Amino acid sequence: MSPQRVVMLDNIRSAHNVGSIFRTCDGAGVEKLYLIGTTPTPVDRFGRVQPEIAKTSLGATESVAWEQIGSAESLSTQTAVAEIESLKQAGYAIVAVEQTPQSVSLTSWQQPQKVCFIFGTERGGLQPELLQIADHIIDIPMHGQKDSLNVSVSVGVVLYQSLR
Repeated sequence: MSPQRVVMLDNIRSAHNVGSIFRTCDGAGVEKLYLIGTTPTPVDRFGRVQPEIAKTSLGATESVAWEQIGSAESLSTQTAVAEIESLKQAGYAIVAVEQTPQSVSLTSWQQPQKVCFIFGTERGGLQPELLQIADHIIDIPMHGQKDSLNVSVSVGVVLYQSLR
């Protein structure tokens, strides 16, 4: 049986990255994508399609269920925490993808059947409240001089590793 997976994007600002993540989520069979706070949505508050997301998603905004948590004007931490608690009640393990002293390598981590992956900004990472509520913290092993990947690439690596 395939794992059940949802993804949360915590205040990712780049519409191009969000569109790419929609496309990756479609390809990897993700059930739902949550867009927290300042993360751009496929349709803005005036009902207009976001051209950058539309272009890079190649229509995946129509095939991947999504929900906005909060608004572009706020980090929406309390609402995100409430949604995470609901996912926990539904049996999802909450997995923060972040580099911390407590993180475990993606390659050695044992994935539960139902999982919610949370990805944060490339510069600031996840909001501390979201990191604290996570059941697991994983990171992607890096072997070069740079210590991180673009967030859309990270989503792809984690999702496809989770299918193994």
